[in-house]
Amino acid sequence: MKPETAAKKLGILLSAAPAEFQEGVVSRDELAALQAEPPEWLRTLRAEGPHPRGVVAAKLGVSNSGLARGGITDPLTTAEIKALLAAPPAWLVQERATQAAVRAEKARIADRDRERAARAAEQD
Repeated sequence: MKPETAAKKLGILLSAAPAEFQEGVVSRDELAALQAEPPEWLRTLRAEGPHPRGVVAAKLGVSNSGLARGGITDPLTTAEIKALLAAPPAWLVQERATQAAVRAEKARIADRDRERAARAAEQD
């Protein structure tokens, strides 16, 4: 597979990976080996970053769109993420509240659908 795909599956930023990883082709077996026994460079990237957009969003508890609305366009390191969480700017507080509301609404809808399915099963 392409290095971009392998980097996504590993949850790392491709541009931060070693040159041999960026330039090579990664087989499924190699990917499985990297996931099972990550080398030092992979453990360091996962722990310290820089992290890709999806990982940053997850660590901050916001959506990818929330990152964009907050003006975060570049990859962040773990230290930068911790600094944002320690002293959250107004946009981060708002986006986390929005994300919490979205999760609550999804849970409400799932509960409603389960109740409807249970009632339908009882009627049959």
